[in-house]
Amino acid sequence: MTSHQLSTINYQLSIINYQLKKIMCEYTAKDYKKGQPRWCPGCGDHFFLASLHKAMAEIGKAPWENAVISGIGCSSRASGYLDFNTVHSAHGRAIPVATGVKLAEPKLNVIVLTGDGDATAIGGNHFIHACRRNIDLTVVVYNNSIYGMTGGQYSPMTPYHSKATTAPYGMIEPDFNLAELAKAAGATFVARCTTFHAQMLSDLIVKGIQHKGFSLIEAVSACPISFGRQNKRGGPAEMMMWQRDHAVPVAAWDKLPEEKREGKFPIGVLYQVEGRKEYTEAYDELIAMAQGGK
Repeated sequence: MTSHQLSTINYQLSIINYQLKKIMCEYTAKDYKKGQPRWCPGCGDHFFLASLHKAMAEIGKAPWENAVISGIGCSSRASGYLDFNTVHSAHGRAIPVATGVKLAEPKLNVIVLTGDGDATAIGGNHFIHACRRNIDLTVVVYNNSIYGMTGGQYSPMTPYHSKATTAPYGMIEPDFNLAELAKAAGATFVARCTTFHAQMLSDLIVKGIQHKGFSLIEAVSACPISFGRQNKRGGPAEMMMWQRDHAVPVAAWDKLPEEKREGKFPIGVLYQVEGRKEYTEAYDELIAMAQGGK
């Protein structure tokens, strides 16, 4: 027996194993893991990846029923650590690639993993138009407030007065409120969480995937190296405590007086609307109409 034949048999056995697990509803987080993640110590991406694995186990679909598309940046390395259909695309171009995948295979769960710079600067136009179309993508934006991989430059999500290598005296531009931007552009599910609130983050990923339409999940994350050092935020533990102390569950946020909201932000499902036409369904209807000559 040749090595190619053995490889083919092993692949077929793995498919059978996955199918049996599907029948018995026995997928676990480890079924979606691949490789050894390599991020800086204390990087929030480690915590997010664990939350994603847990969420996918709850969804319970076979690995080949999911597609993960990433751009370029620290966050986008995650696609290499997931045993799904994956594409590690170009900088700022994860959403258009994901749009093509979803149009070609609408039954796939299509998830975009992107960073604050990747999504809102280089990929900003793609982001707002995907929201407008309400295409059934789940877009997770790792918001660590900086370009962590390419040298610590500021992004559109870098907080006002914060420092970066390209803003050594502090950021003078106001940062985006990404949730409000997505809502205004047409997204039908908008949520925010932090990597400190790992269980909530996992739950929000599940809700985003289950929602029919464009879903944004902003994952507030820590970058102890590029952001933390420049802004004297301390190490990984201190940055996690900052998330704990400044994030407010949305039910409590709604009861907070305006003066107590200063410096804090709400987490949870911030906006959701059902029943709006989803893009791939609208596109299929258009094709049927054109083929029918109407």
